[in-house]
Amino acid sequence: MFRNAAELIERAVFDGISISEVMIRQEVEETGRSREQVIERMRANLEVMKAAVKRGTTEDIKSVSGLTGGDAKKLQAYIAKGNTLGGDNLLDSVSKAMATNEVNAAMGTICATPTAGAAGVVPGVLFGMQNRLQPTDDEMIDYLFAAGAFGFVIANNASISGAAGGCQAEVGSASAMAAAALVQLAGGTPEQSGEALAIALKNLLGLVCDPVAGLVEVPCVKRNAMGASVAITAADMALAGITSRIPCDEVIDAMYRIGQTMPVALKETAQGGLAATPTGRRLEAEIFGVSMDK
Repeated sequence: MFRNAAELIERAVFDGISISEVMIRQEVEETGRSREQVIERMRANLEVMKAAVKRGTTEDIKSVSGLTGGDAKKLQAYIAKGNTLGGDNLLDSVSKAMATNEVNAAMGTICATPTAGAAGVVPGVLFGMQNRLQPTDDEMIDYLFAAGAFGFVIANNASISGAAGGCQAEVGSASAMAAAALVQLAGGTPEQSGEALAIALKNLLGLVCDPVAGLVEVPCVKRNAMGASVAITAADMALAGITSRIPCDEVIDAMYRIGQTMPVALKETAQGGLAATPTGRRLEAEIFGVSMDK
């Protein structure tokens, strides 16, 4: 079993295999399932992600609270006009990241990658880059295994919980996972995947978790959008040969330490940040009928 990113990358390079293959072999060994069973389970996850993206970009989604819904579809309409500033592939990824989280907020079915609150980044990047890279279904599944491998490292050496480490541990981790997996999907090396992870994660260090009214909606949905854009930028930088001066595992350790020192008010308690703004408190009171101010 690999314990950190360095060991994961070293194993892939030494054996001459992909990051995703390392993860598949570990899953077979740890779970006792056959290779076919492990892959089919991930294929089922891919289908759930695909359905959520389609629903969120084509249907009129609205959350129970009324705080979120419809922005992914709105962005698709903007892309269709053909005059975007950021480019169609990037904005398509952003839209599909938001779509997933809007479906989650509307009590739909999603895959927590690595959490429900950060579930949009990994599929958003994958499906947003689909037209550009034209991956096969097997390559898309490998992307998910690669993302999972790096998510495994982050979860075991830091955190993927907003309550434990702030949103850096959720959207930050998801963005890092997507960046690393996208590098593999685009034909990059295991080492470049590690660089992409480091670049993405270190630029989201310190991101707080401050959900308005305690709901995984505001600012969560749009943070997934930004996480997707960071992931794509980090992947491009790594593929260009740009490296992180701080090694991947040290970035992960830094995230853990930052999470440990982050005030409780900024870790999913809705006591600080955007949740504590006048508008945040007003929305909270409107949704629940009374203020939840603590």
